[in-house]
Amino acid sequence: MTRWRLLLGAELRVVSRDTAGLIIPIALPLLVLVGNALNMPAEVLARFVLPLVLTIVIATIGMVNTPSILATYRKTGVLRRLAVTPVRPATVLAAHLSAGTMQVFTGVLIAVAVAIAGFGADPPADLLATLAVLLLTTVAMFAAGLLVAAVSPTINAALAIGLVLFFGFGALGGMFGPTSSLPGGLATTGEALPFGAAVQAITAAWTGASPAWGAIAALAGCTVVCGFVAIRFFRWS
Repeated sequence: MTRWRLLLGAELRVVSRDTAGLIIPIALPLLVLVGNALNMPAEVLARFVLPLVLTIVIATIGMVNTPSILATYRKTGVLRRLAVTPVRPATVLAAHLSAGTMQVFTGVLIAVAVAIAGFGADPPADLLATLAVLLLTTVAMFAAGLLVAAVSPTINAALAIGLVLFFGFGALGGMFGPTSSLPGGLATTGEALPFGAAVQAITAAWTGASPAWGAIAALAGCTVVCGFVAIRFFRWS
């Protein structure tokens, strides 16, 4: 536990010093939120736009920031030095996940506050279900990012793969338009991937409906498979 607290403190300092990684995951989704909020009723905002915005916040931090940071640690020798200490790979990943979760919480809280206080969006109809889905989404997105970090040979490769996953999953999951406008096969694929599954599950929980089991299974499956492979193939150098 002491090792984990020390690692967590170091991770939080890294996050606070990474200006782009700190601001972009919050500022970009807010631009999407405000741009749409100016042109649609408040009740529509909470149903269609806010779940997408929250998913963008989580996916940016999990799939783009995480691989880049961990690949930087590997390149600069931080992970190699940790390898000769009693710290295990799982402890390193857990500390990074915890710091990232705090950043996710901040981004989600700001987006929700702007939507509700600034544009009159409806608060979540089922708060506990919404929090549970947001937590599952966070773990799934970080698991995908950790997998990229584990197998990427360089910093540029980690960033490139993370961005490809982010925009690829996002394009199929509704980031650039409703999935209903996609061909049937692509729409089905997008709904089974973490981004589309997250948007579906958050929308359902926010509006008081029960999230589809398919969406929950997709997020849980991403967490288990990506997390296991990430830990199994995590490289120190």
